[in-house]
Amino acid sequence: MTLKAKKTPEPEAAREIVLARVIDAPRERVWRAWADPKEVAKWWGPYGFTNEPEVHEFKPGGVWRHTMIGPDGKRFPNFTRFLEIVEPERIVSSHGGGEEGGPSIAGFLQTVTFKDLGDGRTEVTLRNVFPSAAARDLVAKKYGAVEGGRQTLQRLAEHATGGRAFTLDMSRLIDAPPARVWAAWADPEQVKRWFAPRPLTLEIARMDLRAGGGFSMTMRFPDGKAHPFSGVYREVVASARIVWTGEFPGDPRDNIRTDVSFADEGGRTRLTVRQTFAVLTPVNEEATKGARQGWTMTLDQLAEHAGEAR
Repeated sequence: MTLKAKKTPEPEAAREIVLARVIDAPRERVWRAWADPKEVAKWWGPYGFTNEPEVHEFKPGGVWRHTMIGPDGKRFPNFTRFLEIVEPERIVSSHGGGEEGGPSIAGFLQTVTFKDLGDGRTEVTLRNVFPSAAARDLVAKKYGAVEGGRQTLQRLAEHATGGRAFTLDMSRLIDAPPARVWAAWADPEQVKRWFAPRPLTLEIARMDLRAGGGFSMTMRFPDGKAHPFSGVYREVVASARIVWTGEFPGDPRDNIRTDVSFADEGGRTRLTVRQTFAVLTPVNEEATKGARQGWTMTLDQLAEHAGEAR
């Protein structure tokens, strides 16, 4: 008798999609936005999607059935069963669904964790584990699950905070590994070469890149006009994350919050930037109008610099 060799299970890392987002709201508020069916219906899904609820039993063993409707009118029935609920820390559930009239996609196990960061902020981590790497790749490529997840967390953040005066989200895939891109952020001499959008130049008076360390910089226009800004680094994790708060002269203290994350995507770096202005003032209103263009140019320069210096 010949015994068949057991198939080695694929590692979870090859079968999962993991996304995280820091939300400027207390954990209890973010939990409520996820637990209350009336609130979930307002933010669940990527931009342009709406939800048609059927039943939502938020309890272990409870069922959530609803249909997501895309911007083009396509309908996606979804079925969820809640397996574990630990208020306000964790939700574990099984998910399944697909396009109406089409084949169902492979079900997956979802774990959502809510981490209290203090200062009224919450880190939400969304982890979806699929039965196989092929199933994971199908959902990511055909349905845009990664970008859809990012947009869903963004909508959650907007809902939980009630919106902010100004929020900018940008993402860029850079053809260099995270360690190289991190070096471009961590070395002041390198920062000077790319951080100010051309033709501006950057002057660094202070840059103490550590949690609690301060910075003071000035962007200077060709005509000599100065644009100073300063702040404090709140979180620094090498090759992974930088968070800082700061302000323009005359603005409320810590009025601007910037989160930058570095993720490895096959030897390249997915750089994600989120910048929030809590209050718009005459001092910063003009800056917000040009923020997207300025960051686009800046990230172009970073990509160019990181690639050249490989």
